[in-house]
Amino acid sequence: MAKDIKFNEDARSAIRKGIDKLAQAVTMTLGPRGRAVVIERSYGAPQVTFDGVTVAKEIELEDKFENLGAEFIKQAADKTNDNVGDGTSTSVVLTHSLIDHGEKAVKDKGFNVIQLAEELKAQTQEVIKQLEEQKENIDDNKKIEEVATLSAKDKEIGGLIAEVMTKLGKEGVISIEDSNTVSNSYEVVEGLQFDKGYISPYMVTDSARMDATLENPFILVTDRKISTIKEILPLLEKVAETGKKEMVIISDDLDGEALATLLVNKLRGTFNVLGVKAPGFGDRKKDLLQDIAIVTGANLITSELNKKLEEVEISDLGTAKKIVATKDSTTIVDGKGEKEQINSRINQLKTQIESSDSSFDKDRLQERLGKLAGGVGVIKVGAPTESAQKELKQRVEDAVAATRAAMEQGIVPGGGIALFNVVAKAVERKGESVADEAHRILMNSLTAPLAAIITNSGENPSAIMKKLADKKNAGEDIWSGFNAKTNEYVNLKEAGIIDPLKVTKTALQNAVSVASNYLMTGAAMIELPKPESPQMPGGGMGMM
Repeated sequence: MAKDIKFNEDARSAIRKGIDKLAQAVTMTLGPRGRAVVIERSYGAPQVTFDGVTVAKEIELEDKFENLGAEFIKQAADKTNDNVGDGTSTSVVLTHSLIDHGEKAVKDKGFNVIQLAEELKAQTQEVIKQLEEQKENIDDNKKIEEVATLSAKDKEIGGLIAEVMTKLGKEGVISIEDSNTVSNSYEVVEGLQFDKGYISPYMVTDSARMDATLENPFILVTDRKISTIKEILPLLEKVAETGKKEMVIISDDLDGEALATLLVNKLRGTFNVLGVKAPGFGDRKKDLLQDIAIVTGANLITSELNKKLEEVEISDLGTAKKIVATKDSTTIVDGKGEKEQINSRINQLKTQIESSDSSFDKDRLQERLGKLAGGVGVIKVGAPTESAQKELKQRVEDAVAATRAAMEQGIVPGGGIALFNVVAKAVERKGESVADEAHRILMNSLTAPLAAIITNSGENPSAIMKKLADKKNAGEDIWSGFNAKTNEYVNLKEAGIIDPLKVTKTALQNAVSVASNYLMTGAAMIELPKPESPQMPGGGMGMM
C-alpha cells in the first residue's frame, strides 16, 4: 500500500489539528458542569454522554493526518481508562496542555526534544511524590459514597455503589446491567471472576465496550486443549438440539481449525461460542477449574479421565444467568451450581487455609475463598429512555472504577486542586536549562484540569486560580479549593469533592508519556487510497 509521509514540523503540524479537535470535544465534559456530547448513531436515538473516553473513542476525522493526531492523543484516555476506569478527560486535558507548552519551548527556544521529554518524565516522579503526600486513606462508608457520588454525578447512584462496595470490599466483583424499570437497584448474587478473558476479539458482542456477554449459556469446563472441530462437533450438535445457540468453552486453549470454525459460525449467526482460556498454572489451574465447575454445576472434564470430549453429554455442562468476558477477565454471574456443593467447597477451602503453613498458599486459598463466598454485586440502572440509560450506565461504570481506586490507594483533594497544590507549593525557576524549562512546562500544565473545570462552570479561570493561589500562600491547607458546582470557595473534604489518588497519578503519567512521544515525532505516515481500477468495457456483440 502506497504511503504519504510528512517530516518534522510538517508532520507535527498535520497531526496537531486532530489533537486539538479531540481535546476540545473531550475537555468540555470535565467537571460537575461539564457539557454533554451528542453522538450520532446509524440507527436509533443519538447517544448523549458526559464520558470523556466515550467521546474520544467515537472521534474519527475525515483528514487522515488529522485522524492520526486524534488517535495519538486518544492513547492517553484509553490507557487511563484501561488502568483505572476513570480520569480520562483529565488525562486528555493534561496531554493537550503538555503538548502545547512543550511545542512552544521547542519552536521558540530551540530546546532539544529528546532531553526535554526525558526531563519531563523524570520530574513527573517528583510530582507523584507530592500527590502521595496529600493522600488520605478511606476508612469509612461516607468517604466511599462521596467518591462514588462525585464520579457518577448522582447522589443516589453514589449511595448504591457505596453499599455494594462496603459489602464486597475493594476486590469485590461488580456487574452493571440495564434495569427493566426507571429505578436503580442492586443485589449480590453467587458468582466469581477470574483473570482470563476471551480468546479472540471476534467473540465480542459489544464492540463499543469490547466485551462478550452471553445469557444463560451452556458451559463446558475442561483442562484440555481443543484444536480440531471433530473433538467438539458431537457436543455442539447436542447443544443445537436443545434449541440453544449460546455456549461458553473454558479450556486450556482453543485454537486452529476449532477456533476458526466457531468464529465463522458466530459471524454467520448460526452459533455463538465464547472461548475462554483456563486461569492459573499446574495444580492451581485444576483447582480453579474445579471451583468454576462447582459454581456453574458442570462436570470438570480432565485429561486424567477416560472420557473423550466427543463423549461429553449435556448433563456434563454447567450454566449461569450470565457470563461477561473482556480481554483480561471473565465474570460468571449467578452460576447454577448446587448450593450444597458450593458450601462444601467453601468449607474445604477454610480448612485448607487453617492447616496451611505457607503464607503464599494461604493468600492463594483466601483469594479463591473470597471469590466463591463473596459473590458478585449486580447494579441495575434504569432511565426513561434508551439514550439516558446508556449514559447513566457509563457513569456508573466510571464511578465503580473510581471508588475501587480510592479504596486501593486513598484520596486526594478533587476538582483539579491536588495538581494545583503542587504548583502552589513550587518555587519559580527562571533559569534557561532544559530542567528549568521542563519544570515550567509541567507546572503550567498541572493547572489545566482546574482551568477547564472552572471554564465549564462559566467562571473566569485566571481570576479564580489567582484567588486560590493567594489563599494557599496565606496558609490555607491542601483541602482549600473551588466548588465548580456552586461557584464557591470551600473545604473540599467537607464538600465531598475528592479524587482517588490512583486516578490522578495514572492520568498524569499517561499524559506525560503520550505528550513526550508527540514532541519526539519526526515523521507521520498515512496510507494513500487505492487508485480506482478503470472500468472494463461491457461484453457482447455490437449492434449491426
